[in-house]
Amino acid sequence: MVERNKRLSKVMLAALIAAIMVFMAACGANNANTNANKGNANASASPVQSEQPAESPAAAAETVYPFKVTDATGTELTFEKAPTKVVSLAPSETEVVYAVGAGEEVAGVDSYSNYPEEAASKPKVGDMTTNIEAVAALNPDLVVASSSMNADAVEQLRKLNIAVLATDPKTYDETIAKIETIGKIMNKNKEAAQVASHMRDVKQQVTDAVKDAPKKLVYLEFSPGWTVGSGTFLDELLTIAGGTNVGASQAGWYEVSAEEVVKQNPEIILYPDLGEDPNPIVTGINSRPGWDAIDAVKNKQMFEVGNDETSRVGPRLADALLQIAKALHPDLVK
Repeated sequence: MVERNKRLSKVMLAALIAAIMVFMAACGANNANTNANKGNANASASPVQSEQPAESPAAAAETVYPFKVTDATGTELTFEKAPTKVVSLAPSETEVVYAVGAGEEVAGVDSYSNYPEEAASKPKVGDMTTNIEAVAALNPDLVVASSSMNADAVEQLRKLNIAVLATDPKTYDETIAKIETIGKIMNKNKEAAQVASHMRDVKQQVTDAVKDAPKKLVYLEFSPGWTVGSGTFLDELLTIAGGTNVGASQAGWYEVSAEEVVKQNPEIILYPDLGEDPNPIVTGINSRPGWDAIDAVKNKQMFEVGNDETSRVGPRLADALLQIAKALHPDLVK
């Protein structure tokens, strides 16, 4: 791993708070041109929209170019052919590009991109602070980024006439749509369809398994002292997995009220693996006054889930959903 999970979690936390609480990846002129969508300049929460003639599934093997797509910032990009040099500014975007079978086209990644293993050997273009010169030196015909965490870099790269697809999915289905769109851009439709199908199958598997089960009251602490509220993909995962998020009364990502969690008395507590022993989240939970009376703590119903899987809006969100569902309903989800 290029960086420790703890450092990744803290850096992502800072970016997400800044973005959400005012969570949260030859300049390409011949292959992709960007034009601001003036009617939708602030559509950062919108799913990616693409324009292509309707086709039957059997006929969708090849992308028809020129291919147009409007990203989460309301910017329209037109691709005359499949990009051949892609730079990723976020781990989630790196995972998507590899998952759709376009790993050979990856020219550079951020320093936190640790999956798949091949990504670690790619040239690095910065961490949460993108090295704009390093990106430009790679002469990409496409940069994939998070519209929230990489907002400054997206703006700077576009001033250099570098094509940037900025996304910010807020739900499981929007994540699938992002994967399908990147598959179309890269002319990897079959591969993207396989990833999307697997993610939909996992969602259906979990939904069917827990549909008649009582909802479990659950608290998720994704970083020491911080939880997730409504309008986040993690809140949605908890719901799909058959849980009721005790933090859903507030929106977004926020600092937890220790007293409120005690009052809510969750049955289950989830937290990510931060790569440290002891886990600082667990240490914090065990030291908070009154938390020893919470059912989840008393009954030893505190479970660790994968940090990368639960923090990246990419193909492994399906793994995150399964992990959460197994923790909440181990007798129903295998």
